[in-house]
Amino acid sequence: MQEFRFDLCTLPPEAEALRKEVRAFLADELKDMPAVTRAQTWMGFDAEFSRKVGEKGWIGLTWPKKYGGHERSAFERYVVLEEMLAAGAPVGAHWIADRQSGPLLLNFGTEEQRQMLLPEIAKGTCFFCIGMSEPDSGSDLAATRTRAEKVEGGYKVNGTKLWTSNAHKAHYMIALFRTHFDPDNKHAGLTQFLVDLKTPGITIRPITDLAGNAHFNEVVFEDAFVPDNMLVGSEGSGWGQVTAELAYERSGPERYLSSYLLLQEMVGELKARGDSSADAEIGRLIAELVTLRQMSLSVAGMLEAGENPALEASVVKDLGAIYEQGLPVKAHELLGGEPRLAGGSDYEEVLGYLAQVAPSFSLRGGTREILRGIIARGLGLR
Repeated sequence: MQEFRFDLCTLPPEAEALRKEVRAFLADELKDMPAVTRAQTWMGFDAEFSRKVGEKGWIGLTWPKKYGGHERSAFERYVVLEEMLAAGAPVGAHWIADRQSGPLLLNFGTEEQRQMLLPEIAKGTCFFCIGMSEPDSGSDLAATRTRAEKVEGGYKVNGTKLWTSNAHKAHYMIALFRTHFDPDNKHAGLTQFLVDLKTPGITIRPITDLAGNAHFNEVVFEDAFVPDNMLVGSEGSGWGQVTAELAYERSGPERYLSSYLLLQEMVGELKARGDSSADAEIGRLIAELVTLRQMSLSVAGMLEAGENPALEASVVKDLGAIYEQGLPVKAHELLGGEPRLAGGSDYEEVLGYLAQVAPSFSLRGGTREILRGIIARGLGLR
């Protein structure tokens, strides 16, 4: 039976030096940003901010220099992400490309694809979205029905992708399509493609969530043509590639820091009130946060060592979502007050925003049920 591998990691000096540089940059860039806006952090989309981050050399940090990267360590990348999220930086524009689309192309893309896109991603000027989920299929990627039919020079695509974050603002999608159907093996016949979202035959419809935001989208393909040179990897290899991509999606500190701004506002509000009655409970919340951070750092250590962190990343993602979703409830228990969407204190507005979006935290990156299935299989329990 396999066991979890959460080895304690110590950040190297160069990572801590970079932390100071990033923190100073963010203090200046975000000084006038309201707390409720910062609470959106990796869901916040700001193309100009992403361009500035690219100019600093903080996108594609671990990638080869020949593709616009900087050949720095996974620990240095971790520090950049941690500081961005803790400060509430709007990283949503470049986030997906830096976190998973770029690494996917490095592992499975053609040299043409890498040369065309990776330098632009690293500059913070090329944005990606992920075309995985579909209507009526939930988190079952093997149920993908969007069809890519081989035609002369490429593929004709028909179908629908759903819950596609920032598709209305992205330049490209990496999409999972079905190129062949085998009733005895649903995992076979799946293929990944690079899709230019300006392609005729693609309609993008924003979906407004409870918080009034529209970062989710429905993307409809109607005889959309995708050329042969946009196929990623090989035809039929999509299942193995997409599972590798999801390991990247689940491995970062965003999987436990999405509600961090609320914890910060809770501490500030209690201090302003002169209220020490919740000190013990705040201490427990911070202790849990520190534990999740150590687990997440160990995943960064596995990436630095070139190991596969899929099992451990799934554990951190699952536990992190529970923590993130519980913070708005705990805030109300400890401090009371009404969550507000506008016209309240920083604490009330951050609470109002997160109370609405927190239910989605256990959906993105794989539902709790999917993650626990992965964990059970990884441990040899099923």
